[in-house]
Amino acid sequence: MVLNNNENDNWLFEISSKRGLFELNFKELWHYKDLIFLFVKRDVVTFYKQTILGPIWFIIQPLITSFVQYVIFSKIADIKSDGVPYFLFVLAGNVLWLYFSECFKATSEVFRSNQNLFGKVYFPRLIMPLSIVLSNLIKFGIQFVFFLFVLGYYIFKGYNVHPNIYVIFLPILLLLMMLFSLGLGMIITSLTTKYRDLTFVISFGISLYMYITPIVYPTSLVLEKLPESMHYLVYLNPLTSILDFFKYAFLGSGHIDVFGILYSTVFSIIIFFAGIFVFNKTEKNFIDVI
Repeated sequence: MVLNNNENDNWLFEISSKRGLFELNFKELWHYKDLIFLFVKRDVVTFYKQTILGPIWFIIQPLITSFVQYVIFSKIADIKSDGVPYFLFVLAGNVLWLYFSECFKATSEVFRSNQNLFGKVYFPRLIMPLSIVLSNLIKFGIQFVFFLFVLGYYIFKGYNVHPNIYVIFLPILLLLMMLFSLGLGMIITSLTTKYRDLTFVISFGISLYMYITPIVYPTSLVLEKLPESMHYLVYLNPLTSILDFFKYAFLGSGHIDVFGILYSTVFSIIIFFAGIFVFNKTEKNFIDVI
C-alpha cells in the first residue's frame, strides 16, 4: 500500500490538540452551522414533543411563576414595584431571568450530558453551548411576545407604564446575558468533570442567585435599606444593572445606572473569555476524567 505524501495536497480538515486556550475559531464554527441548527432544533422540539400544549409551555412557565410571586410578595409581603403594576413588574424580570437561568443550567451540564456523543465523533465542542443559547433565544422570543401582549393590555387600561426609546438596546442586553451565562456555564461544566459535587449545588445556587437579583423587588428598595456607603454592593451583581435597564426601557420604572451597565459589560466579557479558556483546557482530556 502506497501513501501519497504530496506536499501540495489540500486538506479539508486538520484536527489538532495544539490550539490556543483562548482560541475561538469562527471559521470552523461557521462551517458547522448546519450542526448548530440541528442541535437548536433538537433542543426546542424535545422540550414540547409528545405534550398536549406544545410551545404554550414556554408561556406557562413565566406566567405561573409571576402569578405566585404576585400573590406572595405583593399581596402578602406588600412589596412595592416603583409605581407600576406588580404582576407586570415581576413578569418583566422573569422573562429576562429565565433566559439567563436556562442558558446557564444547560451549559453547566454540557460535558456530563453529552459525554457519549463527545467520545464518538469530532466537532468543535463550543458548538454545544452555542446551540444552547440560540435555542433558548427562541424560547425567550415566545415569552417576550407574551410579555408585550401583557404590556399592551396594561397600557390600554391606562396604568402607569411608559415604554421609551431605550427599548432599542434590548439586543445588547441579551448579548450581555448570553456572554455571562455562556462563560459561567462553561466554567461550571469544566469543573464538574472533576468535582461531581458541583452538580448538586447548581440548582440551589441558581435559586439563591434569583433572590439576590432584583426580580421580585426593585433595586430602589434595597438601596433604601442599605447605607449609602454600601450601595456599590448592589451593583456587584452584573444582572442588577441589566434587569434595571430592561425594566426602565419597557416599563418606565426605576432608573439606569450607566456605571453599572459598564461594569456588567466588562464583567460579562471577562467571564466569557474565562469560560472559553477553561472550556478549551478541559475538553482536551475530559473524556479520560469524566
